[in-house]
Amino acid sequence: MTHDGRLVRAIGRWDFTALVVNGVIGSSVFGMPAVLAALTGAWSPLAVLLAAAGILAIVLCHAEVASRFREAGGTYLYAKTAFGSFVGFQAGWLSFWIRVTSMGANLNVFVSYFAEMVPAAGRPLGRAATMVVVTALVTLVNLRGVRQSARTVDVFVVAKLAPLVGLVLFGLWHVSREVLATQAVARPDWTQAVLLLVFAFGGFEAALVPAAEVRDPRRDAAFSLIVALGIVASVYMLVQLAVVGLVPGAASAPAPVAAAYGVLLGAAGVTLASVAAMVSTYGWTLGSVLTSPRIVYSMGERGDLPAWLGHVHPRFRTPDVAIVAYAAAGLLFALSGGFAANATLSAIVRLVTYGLVCASLVALRRRPDVTPPAFRLPAGPVAAALGLAFCAWLVSTRTFGQAWILGGLIALGAAFWAARRGGAAGAGGSPAV
Repeated sequence: MTHDGRLVRAIGRWDFTALVVNGVIGSSVFGMPAVLAALTGAWSPLAVLLAAAGILAIVLCHAEVASRFREAGGTYLYAKTAFGSFVGFQAGWLSFWIRVTSMGANLNVFVSYFAEMVPAAGRPLGRAATMVVVTALVTLVNLRGVRQSARTVDVFVVAKLAPLVGLVLFGLWHVSREVLATQAVARPDWTQAVLLLVFAFGGFEAALVPAAEVRDPRRDAAFSLIVALGIVASVYMLVQLAVVGLVPGAASAPAPVAAAYGVLLGAAGVTLASVAAMVSTYGWTLGSVLTSPRIVYSMGERGDLPAWLGHVHPRFRTPDVAIVAYAAAGLLFALSGGFAANATLSAIVRLVTYGLVCASLVALRRRPDVTPPAFRLPAGPVAAALGLAFCAWLVSTRTFGQAWILGGLIALGAAFWAARRGGAAGAGGSPAV
């Protein structure tokens, strides 16, 4: 564990990898198998592989770009360095909304599963109280130090993977051709299946944000991203195969992983899967409050947001104000909207930030003044072009109403950036370039 400026470099290579896995595997894996079965039937495990291949170009672009930097900020820092203050601000602004709405979505899933065992948690007061308690707990852990937070995330990654791996190990032995035959779909929709899976693979970029607290982020970024993608893709595909091979008519199962465990273990299996879903969403929220506040911390440190957001706790060496601000915003979104609304907004906005990182790969290769990458992607511009095309295709499939939400956020960010720039000029300062 080393000090680098005001923050502490305490996150090792495997902690970093666990952060990536935790940032991706949250609530989606516990509901996704039924949706995929409805779209592509018994062939749905193949849809997982197709989506993983599509997201690979984007992940590889992140791997090269991230390997140039040791500071906190993630997409915000990359875009600011590649394209200047305005684009960088927009990248950080949009990244903040991605993470906040994702937290809101996951808190709602946690409450839904908790209410299955404690019905009072499903009522308005119980729902709010549960969300407040969960948010307070993960905030406290993260305030007390990044080392403790990273170790706790490691534990939750193992805890959330264990029941999923258990389903794979025990369930694949019981896959039935007769059950697979019940998954027939009259008109498979592969495009929609891949779109949903791309959203399910999202979140890997969040682990790159706290680079200032990783021991060797330039060396470890590519390793952690690639290894984590392999783990997540394998888990998603094998869980999907187990579900469609165990649960007749899996498309109609409201809790497909629980239904699969029910086939194997009866009522005890359903309870086990419900607890696993709560562990997974709690662990995701814990990791989110570790990684995501570093976005606004970095922006506050560089003058794109108020300087008080860049405050570091003198004892615990954590960005305490940014952590509290992020957790409070995530809680507010969780209380004001359900899973679908928060997840949809998060997914749409994410496409823009992914595209910016792909474009940053090309722009930074033309900048001799920027630190060279520790990981240089072969045929990098080709991968960037594929990633950009993939993002553009996904954006083009969104509805007009959803596009307006994205446009509104960008316009609001532009107004905020202009106000900050004008305030700095009026005070005799100069905004960051």
